[in-house]
Amino acid sequence: MHGLGRTRTFRWAGAPRWAVGAALAGVLVALSGCGGADGGGKSPGPVSSAAATAAVGGSGSGTGTGTGSGSGNGSDGASPGAGPGGLAQLPGQTFYVSDQTNAARQVTALRGQGRTAEADTLLRIAAQPSSQWLGEQGAKQIAEQVSRRAAEAGRTAVFVAYDIPHRDCGQYSAGGASDAAAYRAWITDVAQALGDRKAWVVLEPDAVAHTLDTCGIKGDLAAERYGLLAFAVQELKKRPNVRVYLDAGNPGWSQDPEELAAALRKAGIAAADGFAVNVANFYDTDRNAAYGARLSAALGGKRFVIDTSRSGNGALGGDSWCNPPGRALGERPTAETGRPGVDAYLWIKNPGESDGDCGRGEPRAGEFWLPYALGLAQAAR
Repeated sequence: MHGLGRTRTFRWAGAPRWAVGAALAGVLVALSGCGGADGGGKSPGPVSSAAATAAVGGSGSGTGTGTGSGSGNGSDGASPGAGPGGLAQLPGQTFYVSDQTNAARQVTALRGQGRTAEADTLLRIAAQPSSQWLGEQGAKQIAEQVSRRAAEAGRTAVFVAYDIPHRDCGQYSAGGASDAAAYRAWITDVAQALGDRKAWVVLEPDAVAHTLDTCGIKGDLAAERYGLLAFAVQELKKRPNVRVYLDAGNPGWSQDPEELAAALRKAGIAAADGFAVNVANFYDTDRNAAYGARLSAALGGKRFVIDTSRSGNGALGGDSWCNPPGRALGERPTAETGRPGVDAYLWIKNPGESDGDCGRGEPRAGEFWLPYALGLAQAAR
């Protein structure tokens, strides 16, 4: 991903820790196409290497090693059916595939080094839609350019809004807007930047759940946060073609559905299109669907989306939340899930980007990590 270094370490009693990472460093230099979104198609699992190769026509766009945000400009028209950034939008996709993701840049670098087999494997990630994270820096400009590129390609961009004050409880992804007024101005800018273009927005990972755990967002701070989230929903929903999903944790963050539903109501869920589960985590789709269904029932039937980016082999268990080994890509992004109440599978966490330095020499949160990315792709069914 291009930005927002984000990792989650807090947990409720008995709940595995989880990662929510993405970084904003260097995103502005890649603005000519740094985007992401999710894509359609009913088939689970990654696209075949042959189809992925066809998607990019054997060529790449932009420059950089893929170990960070990188920089570069898209080379338009790289292949038949290509979007403005050079990557083809495969048949059946709903969501936008950007050629400016870290995975796409790494494919280019690998091809330039003659490492064709690794490039073909990595295309299982690069040729699929993923989300564009928006944080403190340049969010309005990024949102406008990415949503515009997606519209030109006839696709829908997917964004993650991640700038809430007191973000991440001061942990790996600490930061966010300086105060309530700054956040309201920030989210208003983002909403205005989207205009009348189609976009899906996952709103503030962890923001609601952290008001219910040991984070310390309590009392007046919690009330302020709920108000800001409700304001964000209202501002985004003023745009005619924007869908909004409030983050609602994951199945391992053991919480009372009624308590979480009450918090989501305070945060404006009634005006939102639904909620998101499993952001940056590894739980399998069946477990997420069951978790989401219970929460949906507590919310009067609200619909939801599932982050399937790394759920192919499910969660490792215990406290293995940070770059756990043996994981795999999950179901490809699609708006045709075949599951009641589930609006889409999305790759909200960009596969291959680190959850953080877990003490084993991994890159910091949000940086692309080629060995891990290849492992996710190779393990996918």
